[in-house]
Amino acid sequence: MDIATIRTLANDAEYRTALAAIRPYFESEPEEGTPEAAHFDALALLIEEYEDRNYPMPKAAPVDVIKAVMVAKHLTRDDLIEVLGSKSRASDLLNGRREINLDQIKKISRAWNIPVAALIGDLAA
Repeated sequence: MDIATIRTLANDAEYRTALAAIRPYFESEPEEGTPEAAHFDALALLIEEYEDRNYPMPKAAPVDVIKAVMVAKHLTRDDLIEVLGSKSRASDLLNGRREINLDQIKKISRAWNIPVAALIGDLAA
């Protein structure tokens, strides 16, 4: 392998070519440890880096994540009250009167299987 020739994707044309090259691997994933598996991993990393650089995903507000999960899982305000242990806390959170706190993040994450990072949103910034 010539390390000197390895580089990131430079433009949309190279990105589209990489997407086309990785597509067959999703239909027939290569066996671990093979050159094809290494090629698949390298393409995935290059594509991910290009997308992160050129199409960054904005972080959703924690309350928006909670609301989206509630809709997707058919959860109600009562379900949130059960997780948080307080009707007023659930109401304040859903209505934007209070920011989510670490204890609430942990409880909701555990109860509804939501990644903690999704509930932190821009709070970490």
